[in-house]
Amino acid sequence: MQKNDRILAIAPSSRGFGFAVLESEQTLVDWGVKSVTGKKNAGALTKVEAMIALYKPAVLVLEDAAAKGSRRTLRIRKLTTNVTAMAGTHRIKVALLSRDQIMRVFFEDAKGTKYTIARVLAGRYPEELGHRLPSRRQPWESEDYRMGIFDAVALVFAKQLQDMR
Repeated sequence: MQKNDRILAIAPSSRGFGFAVLESEQTLVDWGVKSVTGKKNAGALTKVEAMIALYKPAVLVLEDAAAKGSRRTLRIRKLTTNVTAMAGTHRIKVALLSRDQIMRVFFEDAKGTKYTIARVLAGRYPEELGHRLPSRRQPWESEDYRMGIFDAVALVFAKQLQDMR
C-alpha cells in the first residue's frame, strides 16, 4: 500500500453497515455505523457512494458473501455484488475476504469469536475503539450494532496484513 492510499471497508448488517477507513499504513481515519431503513440495499448503496465520494479510497474491502461456507443472507449477497459493481464504475480496486481469511489473521487455527477479534482491535486502537467495545453478548441477545464497526476494522486490518505478505 502506498503512503496516501486509503482503504474503505464496508461490513453489511441487518441494520445497515459498519465502516472503517484506514490511511498511511495503520492510521484509522474514520469508523462507525450507518443505519438504513426502508429499502435497505438502495439506501446502503446511496450511503456507500457518498462515502466513496468523501474518502476517495484506492481499495474497497468487503466480506466475500458468496464464499463457500458463507451464511450471509441473499440480501447481503446482492448488496455485496452491487457495491462491488459500484466500486468498478469509480475505478476502485475491490478486495473480497472470506470469513475464514479474516479469522486466520487473528487466530492461527481460524477458530475464535467476533467478540475476541473486537477485543483485540479495541486494544490495538484504544483511543478510537476502546469505548465502543460492547459487552460480551449472551446467547439470547441480538448482536450489538457497534459490532459492525469491529467487523469493518477487521476487514481493513486483514487486507493490510495480506498486502504486507
